[in-house]
Amino acid sequence: MHGYFITGTDTEVGKTLVTCALLHAARQRGLRTVGMKPIAAGTDSAGHNEDVERLTAASAFVAAPELINPYCFAPPIAPHIAAAESGRTIDLAVIRAAFDQLAAQADLTLVEGAGGFLVPLGENIDTADLAVRLNLPVILVVGLRLGCINHARLTAAAILHSGLTLAGWVANSIDPTMTRREENIAALVARLPAPLLGVLPHQAAHDPAAVAHLLRLP
Repeated sequence: MHGYFITGTDTEVGKTLVTCALLHAARQRGLRTVGMKPIAAGTDSAGHNEDVERLTAASAFVAAPELINPYCFAPPIAPHIAAAESGRTIDLAVIRAAFDQLAAQADLTLVEGAGGFLVPLGENIDTADLAVRLNLPVILVVGLRLGCINHARLTAAAILHSGLTLAGWVANSIDPTMTRREENIAALVARLPAPLLGVLPHQAAHDPAAVAHLLRLP
């Protein structure tokens, strides 16, 4: 069983895009892949979460929804607040059990975190605790915009402090007006203690299959 935990320098930096693109890249190599979103917040009128739907579509097989997404909350707010308001408690043991069942069916399981690496999931747990519980190497998605160098270095430090391996990072061009983009990428290459796995261009409409060839697995 093999997998990675996908985290980001912030929310809305392209974790789902990168996770789906990596799923496509792995499928092109003949791997049986599946994506997992343990905790999602924000649903449509039918109760569907867009990130979960995208991960499901990019996976090589259809798995049970409760395994792909054990916790889903309707309001698009911080997960610990959503859980408290709904009277539910996010249990890392439940997520670990779901992951084990998914991983047993796949060659590669990619787990997308919620928000950034230290987002609270409850009174005493956060996303870092989830990543540690799953014991997966981490792929960091860096949203390229002003300030990304500081955010990336802080997140990388938090990942290493947790005792996990930073397997690599992906640069995602979320700000089409960003100046000195290449210089920022070069600064990150020189300072992050992990290899660059690819640079994604800005996309008005996300198409992970179209950019899968720009990424490589660690």
